[in-house]
Amino acid sequence: MVPTTSDAVLAFIAAAAIAWLLVPLTERLAFRVGAIDFPKERGLHDRPMPRLSGLAILVAVEAAGWIWMPEDGESRSILIGAIAIAAVGVVDDVKGLSALPKLVGQIAAASIPVIAGVRVENLTLPFLGPWDLGWLGYPLTVLGIVAVVNVINFLDGVDGLAAGVCTIAAVTLAAIALSLERNAAGVLAALTAGAALGFLRHGFPPASSFMGDTGSNLLGFLLATASVQGALKTNAVIALAFPLVVLAVPILDTGFVVAKRLKYRQPVYQADAWHFHHRMANIGFSQRRTIAYLYAWTIVMAGLALALRFVPYSDNHGHFHAGWTALMLALLALALAYSVYLVYVLEILKLRRGRINPETGEFEAIQLEELGGPVGGEPGPEPEREPAEEAPR
Repeated sequence: MVPTTSDAVLAFIAAAAIAWLLVPLTERLAFRVGAIDFPKERGLHDRPMPRLSGLAILVAVEAAGWIWMPEDGESRSILIGAIAIAAVGVVDDVKGLSALPKLVGQIAAASIPVIAGVRVENLTLPFLGPWDLGWLGYPLTVLGIVAVVNVINFLDGVDGLAAGVCTIAAVTLAAIALSLERNAAGVLAALTAGAALGFLRHGFPPASSFMGDTGSNLLGFLLATASVQGALKTNAVIALAFPLVVLAVPILDTGFVVAKRLKYRQPVYQADAWHFHHRMANIGFSQRRTIAYLYAWTIVMAGLALALRFVPYSDNHGHFHAGWTALMLALLALALAYSVYLVYVLEILKLRRGRINPETGEFEAIQLEELGGPVGGEPGPEPEREPAEEAPR
């Protein structure tokens, strides 16, 4: 039986309620098994915090998924893969995992739905038409799922940030998937949004617990598989743009951080204080102000994705409607303006500064352009810094 929009709404409500009710139980479990996040130099919390609340998200997703998702191989493989990816997170939260076994576990979990058919088999490119990926669809889809898993994991560094961003992204993906008649993906995205929102009741600052790698891995996995099922497996010309725009904030955060680590020849998995939320803390933002700015950025980008789907600016045959095209350009300008504003506020991109030499008339640089340097113009990481793996807070 094909799920309906009503099923998506019911799955959202049920997942939100279950996660909300179960988080206190997972907090007690975390203290019992020692899954505690203690304050540290790069963290933004000042007391020990339980970090197994991702288990509440998992139970909410599984309960809603087995009831409202279709009884087919793809849906079941996603729910089984969700258990596998959460299990990797549980081990990491309780015992700690180094980068390689964590990556192997993520690849194994991502392979479960891909083998069952949740994969990108072709892409429809503007002006080029369909492009059949063939056997490349398998590794590329696994790579994409693992990438989104780690993008969300990297983002989870301040109370409520990852959960809120995932809620906004999942609601947007649900609306897009349902409009494309990809109802199974719509239900999956809706219950993902509900589970993230249910946790957010306890994770919003001041938080009582963290979702840990259990939750961030799981939410990233669900968003990725919902994107594949809901957009990338359709023939929509701009299908690839939907997940990229919706997840633009965590993708940009990870992109700047990875670029900075490569610049200073650090392992990409090594923890540091170059994420957006760290930069906002460095310039005096409170946690709530930080997430307000980043939530707003995510909403702006989500609005742009929805406009790309629902604003009839083109007939998909190269003909554009003048009025609707003007509206789309205005929305694009708004998204770009807000992005540039935050890049400026966060000092992600430091512009070239200098003065004109009165004798030669030439520009003399005082500070060279730098990508994502530490706030305040500091020279970068200390060479003797002890390596550490990327982990929430």
